Formats: sequence, structure tokens, C-alpha cells
Amino acid sequence: MRLDDPVVLDLYGVTDKAGFMDRCAAVLGLPDWFGRNWDALAEGLGDLPRPVAVVVTHWQGYARRAPGDWETAQEVFATAVEDSPGRLSVLIALGGGRRESPPEPEPEGG
Repeated sequence: MRLDDPVVLDLYGVTDKAGFMDRCAAVLGLPDWFGRNWDALAEGLGDLPRPVAVVVTHWQGYARRAPGDWETAQEVFATAVEDSPGRLSVLIALGGGRRESPPEPEPEGG
């Protein structure tokens, strides 16, 4: 596996599960029928061309806004890596936290 040409899953601006799934579908090239749920993501990760390294960046805003979903995403990534040893790596970039996600919109009506 070559780490010098990774697939970068940049989560900048992602604030919820729907946005996360949309970003995964676009960046990972998942098929149009991708179900946008955790089981479908696990299946999609198992079907990626091999070998592949996925680097997740700017995840901090998503983790703050949807901590339960971020924990589930990490579990899905970890299981996919375990199921494809040497063929799939998922790396979580620790730096870059300064590029925060945009502020949440103000509630309607002021």
C-alpha cells in the first residue's frame, strides 16, 4: 500500500450524518445506489479498489457537533480496516484543527 497518494476525506463544513455520508459518497466514489447509512458505508469501504489509504482531515467540527455519529464512523472505519488487512488504511489527521467548521446557523425567528 502506498501512502503517498491517499484519498483525502476532508470533513470541513460537515455538521451531521447526512453531510458525512454525502462527503463519503463523493470522495470515495461510492455508487449512486449507496444507501447513506452505516451498514452501506461499511459495505462501500469493503468494495473500494485496493490498496487504498483514506486520510480523514478537518473532522474536529463534525466530532463536536455529532459526537455519537463520529464515534460510529470511527468504529465503521476500524472494522473495515480489520476486515481488509494490508488493503485498506484509514488515518485520522490530528493537525489542522484551526480550520473550524462554519458556525451553526441562527435559529429562525431571531
